[in-house]
Amino acid sequence: MFHEDVLDKPAVVQLILSQKTEEALDTLAKQYKVSVPNLKVGLPKGHKKKVLACYTPKNQTIFLSSSDVLGNPFVILHEFYHHTRTSVDRKHKGAERNADQFANDFIKEYRKTQTR
Repeated sequence: MFHEDVLDKPAVVQLILSQKTEEALDTLAKQYKVSVPNLKVGLPKGHKKKVLACYTPKNQTIFLSSSDVLGNPFVILHEFYHHTRTSVDRKHKGAERNADQFANDFIKEYRKTQTR
């Protein structure tokens, strides 16, 4: 998955689409030199039921609204971005726009491989 220390973004997206989300998170964590975030199905109390996922820096966990979200690359990558931004001081940093852009960049690279 790594070639000369370059992340294979399409492969990460494919892992998530194949429900191999933990493997994708392991790969991402190694590349970005952060810990692997925990992954749990079910939102914590007090979070809106309308959201698909949320990240809590306190326990470094990505909470998913349902197991269906395990295969959603946009959501997983968006929340992983928040994990990378909070890894230093455990404070939630990074605008939603930046998290969206991070996820969309991976998906864009994946789509390029699908149109060949």
